Amino acid sequence: MKKTTLGHSDIAVPKICLGTMTFGEQVNEADAHRILAHSLARGVDFLDTAEMYAVPPKAETFNATETIIGNYFAANPSARAQWTVATKVAGPSRGMPWIRGGSAELTRNDIIAACEGSLRRLQTEVIDLYQIHWPSRTAPMFGGIYFNPSDDTRVTDTMHEQLAALGELVVAGKVKAVGLSNETPYGVHEFVRLAEQHNLPRISTVQNPYSLINRSYENGLDETMHHLGVSLLAYSPLAFGLLTGKYDASGLTGDGAPAEGRMTKFPSMRNQRWGRPESLNIAKLYNQLACDNDLTPSQLALAYCYQQPKVASTIIGVTSIAQLDECIDAHEVTLSEELLKSIDAIRWVHRDPAQ
Repeated sequence: MKKTTLGHSDIAVPKICLGTMTFGEQVNEADAHRILAHSLARGVDFLDTAEMYAVPPKAETFNATETIIGNYFAANPSARAQWTVATKVAGPSRGMPWIRGGSAELTRNDIIAACEGSLRRLQTEVIDLYQIHWPSRTAPMFGGIYFNPSDDTRVTDTMHEQLAALGELVVAGKVKAVGLSNETPYGVHEFVRLAEQHNLPRISTVQNPYSLINRSYENGLDETMHHLGVSLLAYSPLAFGLLTGKYDASGLTGDGAPAEGRMTKFPSMRNQRWGRPESLNIAKLYNQLACDNDLTPSQLALAYCYQQPKVASTIIGVTSIAQLDECIDAHEVTLSEELLKSIDAIRWVHRDPAQ
């Protein structure tokens, strides 16, 4: 599989990244290890995790995913060198008291301690890509679309402290490259400016949502990242399952809804952007477009992301080897110019319901 270099780093990754937030919740450890081995055999040697995972987040599964991955590396000593490993330090707690006691901060000491914890759980000496999971600002994220100046606080000093802490980890050889997640154009610009001003590590990546029903990345962040040389890691390409078609007939909770589907199984997920009625309604339009063109909905949604030059790697989350194969096989699908125009025609009318 062709590889892409992340930002200004020397890290090259395939167009598909194995997302692991299901490990420890929907996927037990033995199955997770089988998925990891099969992914590597299929040429997908880039994985993304986080100290916060598994998802949905809760105290009982906090850190579980990293621990499962670390046990896989311990059981397969040669495997670690074959993988590019990305993980994330959680931002301010956002109502999760098990994260740093519910602190509203993300300090230098928090970042250093979190990285040490991730290294220990992952049973590795170095993290290839270390990311801040969400901003320490009142930026619109996780379904928020408006910036409220009245809630704003001065954040440059905080961002400088965070970037300096990441720099310490790079100098110490514990982290190779650094990135952000759930970020805005302002945040990316500011982190890059601070890096240039203070000779600190330059941000290599931003991990943000990108799918047929959430192309908000293209509302300005794409231009920012292009000119600053920052790569996009696209998450939720299947919109938490809405773009697979499995909820089209039943809805998220109706008769026939898939019992193991994330949206059906976890009520908290339905309170997020993916659970909005308009998200499913517009997803159905894309799913029907796929069927009209002899594709499965998943093939259309994934091939769209894989085919975008602006996407360095697309993060796929799976619960089985069969799902993993389906997602990887979609890399062989090429969407015609006519079909791409049909996709844009839907977006022109309906925009980004899951933003």
